[in-house]
Amino acid sequence: MNVLISGCLLGINCRYDGKGNLIPEISELLKKHNLIPVCPEQLGGLVTPREAAEIRNGRVVTKSGIDITEEFTKGALEVLRLAKLYGCTVAILKERSPSCGSNCRYDGTFSGTLIAGDGITAELLKENGITVYGESDLSQLL
Repeated sequence: MNVLISGCLLGINCRYDGKGNLIPEISELLKKHNLIPVCPEQLGGLVTPREAAEIRNGRVVTKSGIDITEEFTKGALEVLRLAKLYGCTVAILKERSPSCGSNCRYDGTFSGTLIAGDGITAELLKENGITVYGESDLSQLL
């Protein structure tokens, strides 16, 4: 099965801070699935590293207050296009991210407070029938 995965979870240095976040289960996932790496923020035109961003009042803003909703939306649409191209019905996305977070994300105050809600990409994928898992849910795919 083709599965979208946040590139940072493969160890690709595409996170906002220029780092990766390799998950130990990758070798097991690769035995069972074709993993399609994506980074919605890069696909939306943002550089790496970049300033931290969170969703506030329905908009994606950086810590210094710059609105980058357009870039996040563009990236989400590109990820959806890749999902359709590769026939992906499942995605594994980085938890708590304003792009990829599923079910839980930061509250927009940059205080580390988590709230219920999805990131821009996770929400779009779900709206289009793609099941989204976070890295802590991988046992369901293994």
